[in-house]
Amino acid sequence: MMKLTRAVLCLVVLSSALPIRADDARFDLPGPRIDVYVTRGNATLPIAQVPELQPNDKLRVKTDLPATQSNHLLLIVAFLRGTTNEPPDNWFTKIETWKQSSPEGTLIVVPDGAQRAMLFVAPETGGDFNTLRSAVKGNPGLFTRASISLNKASLEQQRIERYITNMQTVALDDEKVIQMRSAKLAAALALKPNADCFKQPVADQVDCLTQTSAPLLLDDGHGQTVADAISTGASSDFFNEAAQSDDATYSAYVGTLIDLVHLVVMMRTAQYQYIPAISFPRGPTLNLKLNAPPSFNKTKSVIVVALPPIQSPRLPTLRPATSTQVFCLANPALMLPLRGEPLLFSTSFAHDLSVEFDASASMAGMPLTPDAFDGGLVRSDTDLARGLQATAGSGPSQAASTVRGTLRGYWGFRAFEGPILTFQRSDDGNWQLTDTNALVAGKDGQVTLQGSDTACISHIVLTSADGCSIPVAFAPVPSGADAMSLKIPLQGKQPGTYSLVVQQYGNAIQKTLPLTAYSADTRLDKVLISLTGDTATIFGKGLENVLSMKVGDQVFSPATQAEDLGSLDLHASHTGFFPKIANAVVTLKDGRVINMRATSENPSATLQLVSLQPMVTPRDGELEVTLGSREDIPLRAVLNFVVQSAGVFPLSQSIEVATADGTLRTTLSFRSESLILQDAHTVVGSVDLYKAFGESAFGELHLRAVQGDGTAGSWITLGKLVRLPHIKDVHCTEFDAPTCVIEGRDLFLSLAFSPTETFESEALVPTGFDEPTFVMSMPASGRWTTLYMRLRDDPQATATVRVPPRDARQ
Repeated sequence: MMKLTRAVLCLVVLSSALPIRADDARFDLPGPRIDVYVTRGNATLPIAQVPELQPNDKLRVKTDLPATQSNHLLLIVAFLRGTTNEPPDNWFTKIETWKQSSPEGTLIVVPDGAQRAMLFVAPETGGDFNTLRSAVKGNPGLFTRASISLNKASLEQQRIERYITNMQTVALDDEKVIQMRSAKLAAALALKPNADCFKQPVADQVDCLTQTSAPLLLDDGHGQTVADAISTGASSDFFNEAAQSDDATYSAYVGTLIDLVHLVVMMRTAQYQYIPAISFPRGPTLNLKLNAPPSFNKTKSVIVVALPPIQSPRLPTLRPATSTQVFCLANPALMLPLRGEPLLFSTSFAHDLSVEFDASASMAGMPLTPDAFDGGLVRSDTDLARGLQATAGSGPSQAASTVRGTLRGYWGFRAFEGPILTFQRSDDGNWQLTDTNALVAGKDGQVTLQGSDTACISHIVLTSADGCSIPVAFAPVPSGADAMSLKIPLQGKQPGTYSLVVQQYGNAIQKTLPLTAYSADTRLDKVLISLTGDTATIFGKGLENVLSMKVGDQVFSPATQAEDLGSLDLHASHTGFFPKIANAVVTLKDGRVINMRATSENPSATLQLVSLQPMVTPRDGELEVTLGSREDIPLRAVLNFVVQSAGVFPLSQSIEVATADGTLRTTLSFRSESLILQDAHTVVGSVDLYKAFGESAFGELHLRAVQGDGTAGSWITLGKLVRLPHIKDVHCTEFDAPTCVIEGRDLFLSLAFSPTETFESEALVPTGFDEPTFVMSMPASGRWTTLYMRLRDDPQATATVRVPPRDARQ
């Protein structure tokens, strides 16, 4: 739309030197009204309901001119039969409108072989009929193209005008309503509104969305140079760009009118200038809109009108907007969103629409009317709901709550059949709430309402004990028709008992469903049960709210007051054997019941890493290498760590530290003084990695607890073990080819060196390299302070070395 608006402004500049008003750029001049009825067989339809004509159709044509009409207008009905085949003389009918005597108009039969039908309205002059007929016969292809373009422009403009008319009824102060209505209209009419309009102030959004006018693309009899400028040159390129824009709602319409530009230029003759008319049929009347006033001076104007094409019927293919949607028959605002044919909503081609129900439903058909404002078909018979409710809730013999119906109707003269739809009557839904255990006070939650007849729910409210009610938003669950997703508004609410009150369309009885909002500070993460089955540990947050836990027939109770360790010990009422994995039912003090998976494992062997700190002692004569990744652990470091156990950490238990492949490992224990017990659950450990693993250790490093009987707990990942090169010095020289020399040992542990952090000019260390020096190009700046390297043990991470300052020319 932005490009279209720029195009209109461009045209205002082009036409500023011409005697044309800006208003003339719009198709807003009313033309003469022409009434047309079409008879096919025994059926007669007004022209607005006729999408196409066929040979032997009978047309009743007459003008609807005011009684004060002073100028005599000639109406000519013409038929065309192809771009290279001129029509015979008897395919042209002259109607002298000032002499019309029959109130039914002139009867004209569509001849066999005709492909297009057109109307011409011209002022009466000597030889006018013969002149016009000769012009059409002399260039049938030009008028065939005009008929095609005018039909397309009229249908597209009807879609646009329907959008504009409906949007102009929307309140200007509600942004959500504006966007919702625009989206529904655009989906029904297959349009794409300008998204930039929604970035404007709310009061300006509707005006932005409804800005449209056909640019001055047609010659008005005086501005031929404007038409020439638009149809050729830079302006033509500009309008073609606008027509191809995906952002313009009216791009297709602009493209059609660009075609008409060329037609107008070619159709102009010495006797007549041709003014195309866009048609807006209403009932039998063709309401014409012109963008240029007709002229009764020399050269006189001829208004060109296209009738529907002469072709075989093309029936619409309609589909539901959502294939699984179920509709409620008792909903007084029932709307069926159908897609696949935008002309369903912008024209009157579809008529006598209704849903015909299955014979088993014992119900009359439901008449429907297309409504673009709601984006679907709406019910015409508002009394149908009461009749439907009379068949529901009458006992065991009542009709089924779900019925199916088929959309049927007419598209012009032809009957057509649409999709099969599913409907519900209001009835006792037998509803249940699921996912309620996740409701937490102070935070909006999500639950699912399952049961029958969910499509007939009209509204739901959340009520508290003090009688306060809040509306609840709900929407169908995509996976099925018998479930609704409910958003429970618990923001700012206290823990406690609440109720959901559900109301159906056409049913005076409300249904109340209880639910509970739980405390927000309780979270259960994991359950461990000892191998003997007499103790258990729950991990999580807010564990003081745990009342009990049951596994099978064994009941566990809290052994002590919960502490801030993230775990709670429980004792069993008796001992017993448990499988490796079992289901645990945890009951909280607030009434919540939570199902957890319990694992049979010794809690003392379950560790949690609290802190990790590698300590590196700089070696004399070497530059310090700094690691850039927190996951990397240097091999030549003493690794200090702190872990906590879920249960009491016994002195007989040790900690094993190993590489991921298990080939290198070491054991830390209290006896070797590599472990120190800080408290009953917390252990401080220390290990010299180089002494424990040797100089070839690298890769993922992890630890685990090992009980006195050799039973091991789960691994905890510590990080990635990496080896570092030993760099003694970095110095550079400036000669014809400036270079820098890196001195040290084990330089092959670096994958690449670079003077810049981006590694744009990195120097790769080749495989098999084992020299005490490595030469690389000197950076362009001549001076640098940091050497960057990618390590062979972790190519994704970057390490750095601070280069001592020195004169780069040494």
